Amino acid sequence: MWFWIIFFIWTLLPVWQQYWINSQRIRAIRQMERQRGTRVITLIHRQETIRFFGIPLRNYISVEDSEQLLRAIRLTPDSMPIDLILHTPGGLVLASEQIAHALNHHPAKVTVFVPHYAMSGGTMIALAADEIVIDENAVLGPVDPQLGQYPAASLLEAVAQKPIKQVKDETLILVDMARKALKQVETFLTELLKDKMDLAKAQELAHVLSSGFWTHDYPITIEKLKGLDLPVQVGLPREVYALMELYPQLRQRRPSVQYIPTPYERDGNTNGRS
Repeated sequence: MWFWIIFFIWTLLPVWQQYWINSQRIRAIRQMERQRGTRVITLIHRQETIRFFGIPLRNYISVEDSEQLLRAIRLTPDSMPIDLILHTPGGLVLASEQIAHALNHHPAKVTVFVPHYAMSGGTMIALAADEIVIDENAVLGPVDPQLGQYPAASLLEAVAQKPIKQVKDETLILVDMARKALKQVETFLTELLKDKMDLAKAQELAHVLSSGFWTHDYPITIEKLKGLDLPVQVGLPREVYALMELYPQLRQRRPSVQYIPTPYERDGNTNGRS
């Protein structure tokens, strides 16, 4: 009898724990929204390895993330600012570009908060914001595209070192894709940045970030970001840190995008909601 009671409690405990922490996150998001008068969205990926049937999986920006984030933006009135809490190693270019495009076209102010890091596609998303607010030790990263395990820029460089007759057809196809990927990302970044600085500066910065000037995991610190003339501010609200505490290194998978899935009133008032 006691065995089955203990077994029942043990099996339900993880479910209860997940329910509790999810309710705490929603409460923290709601509190931050009321204090700032904004729509708060989180895009948080822990860089832990999750195992499923012994196969390691990593959390990254996915199409599912972009679907959820675009829905959150769609449910936000044009007059309401958006606060995005961003913590990610990057992910799919398609998903990152979709999110960045939607944020860039939101009429009200968009602020991205980076408590630790927003690399690769995360940096692309951050560049779509009107303001980037980061911890003094947080970093962004280069946005150079990767083809499988190879950086696109390195593929071009490697082939340039060999006579064309010594290069396999498969490699030439990869190089053609790499050239197109580099051009596409640079063009997209220029479009994001041209409204935040003059066109020549936007083109120069887009090239530096996307061309493989640095390694893909190179940390761009606050000092370097300010030198690039990006709209960066240091000093996160303590509510952001408190919310991050509710995203511990969990072993099981969890939703990485969270928001309150109801449309707000068009006047932007959230105080009347429970």
